[in-house]
Amino acid sequence: MLGLTVLGEARSRSGRRRAQPRAVAPSFAVMLALAALAAGCGSEDEEAATSAAAAAGEAATSAAADTAAATTSTEDTATDDSAAGEGQRSVELKDGSTFTLSPEIQAKVDAGEPVNYVFSYQSSGIQGFSQQYKAGFEATQDEASEIYPGMTFKAIAPSNPQNDVPQQIAQIQALVNTNQVDCLGLEPATADAFTQITNDLMAKGIPVFTVGVTTNGNELTNFTQVPDKEGRQAAATVVEYMKANNLDFKTFAVSGGDPSQFWAQGRMKGFREGIMEAIPDATFVNTEKNALNVTYDPAKTLDAYRAFLSGAGKDVDVIQNVDIGAGFAGRVIQESGAKGKMFSVGWNVTPEQAEAIRNGTQIALFDQKWPEQAGFGALACATFLKTGEVLPNTQELTVVTAENLDETLAEQQKLVGG
Repeated sequence: MLGLTVLGEARSRSGRRRAQPRAVAPSFAVMLALAALAAGCGSEDEEAATSAAAAAGEAATSAAADTAAATTSTEDTATDDSAAGEGQRSVELKDGSTFTLSPEIQAKVDAGEPVNYVFSYQSSGIQGFSQQYKAGFEATQDEASEIYPGMTFKAIAPSNPQNDVPQQIAQIQALVNTNQVDCLGLEPATADAFTQITNDLMAKGIPVFTVGVTTNGNELTNFTQVPDKEGRQAAATVVEYMKANNLDFKTFAVSGGDPSQFWAQGRMKGFREGIMEAIPDATFVNTEKNALNVTYDPAKTLDAYRAFLSGAGKDVDVIQNVDIGAGFAGRVIQESGAKGKMFSVGWNVTPEQAEAIRNGTQIALFDQKWPEQAGFGALACATFLKTGEVLPNTQELTVVTAENLDETLAEQQKLVGG
């Protein structure tokens, strides 16, 4: 993968690290700041999928999943070859081709006119996830406006909690067809389904920055974690906990809300391999090939864990959930009287997992920083359009245990509220 060398860093008022802007050409020195934020800021525009866009979604979904690993990198970032703020944006992409900003968008930039930033994410209806993504999208708008005055902001997402790829693609295409997208931030529902639309938009000269899921597209930056490395970090955390507490873990299981997803497979595989390297005689009741599917619905998740942990998984020492459901596994562990003998481990900051960590039924959660992912696109678009610089992938996974749980929850409270 091609990586970007960042020339310098500055800290924004929010404390985020931000690329230090290069010298700006005179045409940018007169950048207008008259446009207010778009009236639809933060809204979730759920337009009906057109038949053409639905077909595009189905075609994109058929892209081969086995190519995903070939494009996964912590430095999945295009190389910026443009002179900052001067003339046409020219960027070498990871496939060796060159991205050039469309003449229409370039004309807006040269004239200092407002530009339209659109953020598309997989669902507005996933409890815990969607609230944090919306808050993150809103959190960086002031900072992005300081970088590029006059930028407008719009968020779109299907409402289906189990994702709706054709509708998400249709929502994007509808805005592109009416010239309402000058730069796109995209959180794909899967690694492959958005490859075609990403590449099509880039070919049209519309910049695309993806977040949250490792992808196969030709975007400028893919801002996210690397699933296999996340899984191995989870394994190391579990082994460290076992040794620190004089425990002897031998039996493991894996689960998730949608285990077939590329990121889910990577986290489970990395976890299994990491455990087996540290505990050679460990056994897995199931693996990424036949993982327990608990869905994203709380009631169904509870039922799935009650059935599994009293049946095939009754002798499990640690069960991994690769997304938001580990707290419900912890609740079942508490109910069954297995506290101290059985543990869960999971991803993302949710109330149920915080409860389980406090109760001692969950070892840790791994915070991939959803709000940071959701806020990246606005900053990346503003920086690229203003200076020509491509912000790199700098995401780092945070391990949250009983020791730093209160601090983590306080930080989330400030951002999300409630």
